[in-house]
Amino acid sequence: MSENILPSNEIRGKFISFEGGEGVGKSTQVKILADHLVGQGIDVVLTREPGGSVGAEEIRQLLLKGEAVKWDPMTEVLLFYAARVDHLKKIILPALERGQWVITDRYADSTFAYQGAGHGLGHEIIAQIHRITTQDFWPDMTILLDADPKHGLARAHQRESIIAENLREDRFEKMGEKYHKCLRDEFLNIAAKNPDRFFTVSANDTIQKIDSRIWKHVKIAFNLN
Repeated sequence: MSENILPSNEIRGKFISFEGGEGVGKSTQVKILADHLVGQGIDVVLTREPGGSVGAEEIRQLLLKGEAVKWDPMTEVLLFYAARVDHLKKIILPALERGQWVITDRYADSTFAYQGAGHGLGHEIIAQIHRITTQDFWPDMTILLDADPKHGLARAHQRESIIAENLREDRFEKMGEKYHKCLRDEFLNIAAKNPDRFFTVSANDTIQKIDSRIWKHVKIAFNLN
């Protein structure tokens, strides 16, 4: 990422990320939160990772489809960050500079969990890559949806089962329960180390109750009505 890619003036919009394991309901809660914010007169951009921009969506296909053992862990991390830089430059940062709020389904915390912990690369290597490529750019708030991996994987498998096999983005779901337990532990560890940014919500409840907790927290954090 070039030296001047991050805005030199104060960012007017807010950046919120949703994190969690497979099948925890992030996509649903992203859309519900966006509806709440729009109801407050806020201009919202919804996006996702890997993906969001045209180039990043192309990389997404390489990362999320196919067999579990497809990439060397470092290759995988670099692909994620190639997508992330494109996403930041073309979607996230321009929107924030326009005063829009950006809500993303996943951001860099997923890389620290999936590749750092899950693939064993460790925190510091990815932290260095993150600093170099994004100038250590993080969301204003991260909402972690937490659930037992057994339940999340069951929901994810059910979701993917109705999709044609060649279109399924289920590569990480194939990595097994032990891998996904490691992810959950790391997400909770990251959240505990970053309490000012993270808000953790149990995903083992109704959509309405999860939404209520998230919206209450967002309203208080950003002084909304």
